[in-house]
Amino acid sequence: MTDPDPLVAWRRYADPCVLLDGFHALKHALRFGAEVPVAVTADRTAALALADELAPDVRDAMDALLAEVEREAYVSLVPRPHPTAVAALAVRSSREDGLRALARTPRRAPVVVLDQPRNLGNAGAVIRLAAGFGATGVVTTGTLDPWHPTVVRGGAGLHFATAVERLEVAELPDGPLFALDPEGEDVRGLKLPDDALLAFGSERSGLSSELRARADHLVALPMRPQVSSYNLATSVAMTLYHWSADGGAFQGP
Repeated sequence: MTDPDPLVAWRRYADPCVLLDGFHALKHALRFGAEVPVAVTADRTAALALADELAPDVRDAMDALLAEVEREAYVSLVPRPHPTAVAALAVRSSREDGLRALARTPRRAPVVVLDQPRNLGNAGAVIRLAAGFGATGVVTTGTLDPWHPTVVRGGAGLHFATAVERLEVAELPDGPLFALDPEGEDVRGLKLPDDALLAFGSERSGLSSELRARADHLVALPMRPQVSSYNLATSVAMTLYHWSADGGAFQGP
């Protein structure tokens, strides 16, 4: 950080950067190579103690970055103060890099497609799941911005661990598209290939007609009769776990 005053630096970087809300978001962003020009905390001693306990691999980076500010100043910088009293700004991953990662073949892990999602928190939870399973990326269609601050908060900084982009259905990467639908084939009888696109409809209206027309396979999750649906993130977790059961999950560094 070039400016010795963290509040001045924050104002400089706030518009072009992504808010990392809380210790864990900063931890994950640093682990996956995010450029973080400024980070603040209302309690530097407590934040570094957390790093010693939970993230010794990035403790030195946090020590170099974190500037302590008054509690009132910290609260003024974030819409919802995090219990860890840590906040940072990170340079958003470039769209060009994201598109290259999504288009690269052969793929070793699926791309998760959220078709016209509506709930920002659900989208963040899906990105966190996708990063944990080592998915190639998460693509959204429709109007939701997958880099919205609420989505980034829900993703706990793991936007920097996988490709995250918004595309039109016609722009989706190549690969067989398996779309989740109650009328589809039971996923338990299928092998999901590593280069699959795994598509999930919106929380309210399901798959769009455009995406359904693009689908190569309709797939259903097992569900007890009279239960209408699963939460979006739960559906993604079940599907990625099924893919991983054939040995596809991320296995190590």
